Amino acid sequence: MHTKASLFTKCIVTAICLVIIFSINLQAQNISLKGKWRFKIDAKDEGIKGKWYSTVLPETINLPGSMAENIKGDDITLKTKWTGSIYDSSYFYHPRLEKYRKPGNLKIPFWLTPAKHYTGAAWYQKDVEIPAKWKGQRVVLSLEYPHSETRVWIDDIEIGTQFTFVVAQTFELPANLKAGKHTITLLIDNRIKAINVGQDSHSLTDHTQGNWNGVVGKMFLQAGSPVYFEDIQIFPDLKKKSAKVKIQLKAGANVSSNGTITLSAKSFNTKDILSVKPISAPYQIKNGVGSLEIDLPMGNKIATWDEFDPALYRLTASLSAKDGKKDEKQVQFGMREFKAVGRSFEINGRPVFLRGTVNNCEFPLTGYPAMDVAAWERIFKISKAHGLNHMRFHSWCPPEAAFIAADLTGFYLQPEGPSWANHGSSIGDGKPIDQFIYDETNRMTKNYGNYASFCMMAYGNEPRGRQVEYLTKFNDYWKAKDSRRLYTGASVGGSWPVIPNNEFMVRAGARGLDWNKKPESISTYAKQIEQFTVPFVAHEMGQYCVFPNFEEMKKYTGVYRAKNFEMFQEDLADHDMADQAKDFLMASGKLQALCYKNEIEKALRTPNYNGYQLLSLNDYPGQGTALVGVLDAFWDEKGYITAKEFKRFSNSTVPLLKVSKFVYTNNESLDAAVEVAHFGKAPLTNAKLSWTIKDVSGTVLEKGTFDQKTLPVTNCIQIGDIHFALSTIKTATQFNLEVKIDGTEFANDWNFWVYPAELPKIKSIFYYTDKLDDQAKKILDEGGNVFLNAAGKVVKGKEVVQTFLPVFWNTSWFKMRPPHTLGILCDPKNPALANFPTEYHSDMQWWEIVNKAQVMNLEDFPSGFRPIIQPIDTWFLNRRLALVLEAKVGKGKLIVSSANLSPDLKNSPASEQLYFSLQQYMMSEKFNPKYEVAFNTVKDIVESPSKIQFDTFTKDSPDELKPKPKSN
Repeated sequence: MHTKASLFTKCIVTAICLVIIFSINLQAQNISLKGKWRFKIDAKDEGIKGKWYSTVLPETINLPGSMAENIKGDDITLKTKWTGSIYDSSYFYHPRLEKYRKPGNLKIPFWLTPAKHYTGAAWYQKDVEIPAKWKGQRVVLSLEYPHSETRVWIDDIEIGTQFTFVVAQTFELPANLKAGKHTITLLIDNRIKAINVGQDSHSLTDHTQGNWNGVVGKMFLQAGSPVYFEDIQIFPDLKKKSAKVKIQLKAGANVSSNGTITLSAKSFNTKDILSVKPISAPYQIKNGVGSLEIDLPMGNKIATWDEFDPALYRLTASLSAKDGKKDEKQVQFGMREFKAVGRSFEINGRPVFLRGTVNNCEFPLTGYPAMDVAAWERIFKISKAHGLNHMRFHSWCPPEAAFIAADLTGFYLQPEGPSWANHGSSIGDGKPIDQFIYDETNRMTKNYGNYASFCMMAYGNEPRGRQVEYLTKFNDYWKAKDSRRLYTGASVGGSWPVIPNNEFMVRAGARGLDWNKKPESISTYAKQIEQFTVPFVAHEMGQYCVFPNFEEMKKYTGVYRAKNFEMFQEDLADHDMADQAKDFLMASGKLQALCYKNEIEKALRTPNYNGYQLLSLNDYPGQGTALVGVLDAFWDEKGYITAKEFKRFSNSTVPLLKVSKFVYTNNESLDAAVEVAHFGKAPLTNAKLSWTIKDVSGTVLEKGTFDQKTLPVTNCIQIGDIHFALSTIKTATQFNLEVKIDGTEFANDWNFWVYPAELPKIKSIFYYTDKLDDQAKKILDEGGNVFLNAAGKVVKGKEVVQTFLPVFWNTSWFKMRPPHTLGILCDPKNPALANFPTEYHSDMQWWEIVNKAQVMNLEDFPSGFRPIIQPIDTWFLNRRLALVLEAKVGKGKLIVSSANLSPDLKNSPASEQLYFSLQQYMMSEKFNPKYEVAFNTVKDIVESPSKIQFDTFTKDSPDELKPKPKSN
């Protein structure tokens, strides 16, 4: 008996095999150009004048591949003219970073470091043998993903120039080309010229894939009929159970032809193979061109495509001319309709919620996108394992392999034109980019428009210029031309103007966590989206940082090295914390996961909210190094959250808990409402939900069930209430409340804390003070104990801004915009925390303690010194910080807290409990600090500023490092 999973796997394998078989059939007419090519760099643009196409180039290079992969180009230096903005140029000037600017130890923090770097012209050359049997055939040179402008010669004849970031470039060879040996010469130029899409566009920037030079996809010569299918586009109509097939035909100039076209189709990855009855129609070509439309009835039983059942068909179109010429083309498509209905998305008439991530073109082994289906299937399967169903491609369009893989996997895609027309460019101002965007998006839809996964499209990312006028016309153009997907002018932040005719919105504004106030799980984004009458998708949600994972560095075995990570690791060691790197990663990762969970849940409980695009599920290695992913740049887990754990709060169906807070006292009760967001394949009939409250040992304190209920496909489904009296809880305790839908994988859980409303009154045997006065020094000198509440008094560390939220994106890209920390690290087994239930990382009970609390910079403390509670600093500065520390001072013992902890705390149960725990510790025999610290060193915390502070040095990047595109 086959499981659904095994059947699905067999279908996928069959589908890939069919693709391979189809490719093999074509190879009878193909000559692969893979392998060794002759090569020469043309840094001075001498090649055309010198007619290099008629010479034998002196070097060799392997294609497909990039120059960097072949170790061609220039060495990386401080003078390298990168393609990409450098907003924090302090690296070039700060004395602290001087050692990373020296040859032999050059480490740049902005992005990954390629083996070589080159922007300019480069020549590639290969000899080919044209078979005699190709006489009378149309011969095409196909180059997948050259980067980016390509001029082609066959022998001494120039046959064309193409410039695109989005599709394969094809060049038709001369019709009179004789059989025998010929030389193909390519001139590839990767500079930004008149058409400037923006130096930070992910289609070319060094922030992501890198501005490489070469050809990285399939390369071949193909011979075929001189009468041929130029284009086939399939428009499914589910209501009529048919597909309209629009066909463009071509022949040689002034050639006429007529005959018959036959269409047939068959599903290929479904359990039962569905065959479509063939249909024929006459065609006519006049003056080399012809077109026709054919309605293809799909039969009474059709298989539709979506995330749950990604059923696909292959259309076979056969052309038979009366003069005997024949052509055949196969096209993959899915029967699906992706629409906006009011404020909701629908797939085949059923509501859909987009749970997405942004793909920023991070491919750290090659420096360019994966060109094979298997690599993209891995990415989409990992995304689905995390509960996602959608991917946006930030200012770039992936290769065809990505669309094939997304079709097979069942994944909704939003590719974009290759532009972030902002830094150094703009749209709507009459520049060449204005037409180029239309050209590129037309190339995208012609080549990839039949793929079912191609559901949405935008011009690109966050533009400058006369954008409203330009993008309104862009939307009108595409809505009139191709109804198979939805269009939004651009994916934008919250300050960008609204494009009025967007079919859906991708913008910020309704995202983020308002944790300046006490964390809760009731608020929504409803107010922020009420102005929109079309579906709303959150732009670049999340961006919560974690500390670098230095174990990741060994994975960089390809064209890139993680010199940025090397720099951060070396700097961490210089600040005496090398042994804490893994702990910082894990603790900051737990806070990151908590943030993602709460933001996603807030989105899921918001009425009329239709999706989010995380930035990003995996790390972004550019823009100063943005470690925002729960996965690394290789799509691997980092160790602090699994796909299964992430999926609990980011899935097609998610139980949600609505509570006003997560910290309680035992004279209260926990009152919660349960609801469900359900965007599954169909309504869940007679769903039975249950809940359980456990302590950390797993002991069940309370449990219950709700009445059975059918869950429609929507969110905000009200289930019922939970009431849990807390009066029996006498000591500080952490609990976990889990809600699950019985008999399914759908479950979710939340931690909460209960503290005694009245703590035992203790007569302190230590001196409590809020300043290191003479009395404090006297007591320490005489062997007594002191508790110093330094809240609001810290000078050394005053510049470090701590909130409960971690660093956003990274502190370099935003020039040290706060917050600067990544949560806290502590040891739960430390006796100082014996009466304060905690894990080793931030969780909700820490909010009232750490949010906006000062931190102390321990730059002058003894080597190896570790505080009781340690805020984790941004990895760009790696300051050794403390929130609570202990030390032997003089003959006495001291605890210092920069969080506000005192005997007079009111209505702050977690802070009161932490202070109580520290009191108990100070009056116990276990109070025995490990390190001795001079009184003046401690006092310096409240008197002297940090020795090293962040300085931008300049307001912009150095002029000599700025790309200089040619003026328009």
